[in-house]
Amino acid sequence: MKESRGPMRAIKAAQYSWQGLKAAFQNEEAFRQELTLCLLLTPVALWLGETGFEKAFMLSTLVLVLITELLNSAVEAVVDRIGTEHHELSGRAKDIGSAAVFLALINVPITWALIYFL
Repeated sequence: MKESRGPMRAIKAAQYSWQGLKAAFQNEEAFRQELTLCLLLTPVALWLGETGFEKAFMLSTLVLVLITELLNSAVEAVVDRIGTEHHELSGRAKDIGSAAVFLALINVPITWALIYFL
């Protein structure tokens, strides 16, 4: 099959990205929970932030959680695809991905508190 070029390549990339978002929403409970949290906190960020920069920065912490969860889910899918038997490196990869999501989640209240209270 011939490789897409120009605008068609961008359209195909957008389609693949949309498929990835749909797959995460359909198959990943954590992604659905974090998306719900993001949707609930978006109006709060827009209300609490005084400047455009503060609002954007607060919203970016929420988007960072979603991005990190997507990457974590991708790592878990690849590890599970390779095999279901326990392997130290597989467990480590999943734990590190989970730790990344945890740090992104912790980043939200810390950043918001620094913006709101300082």
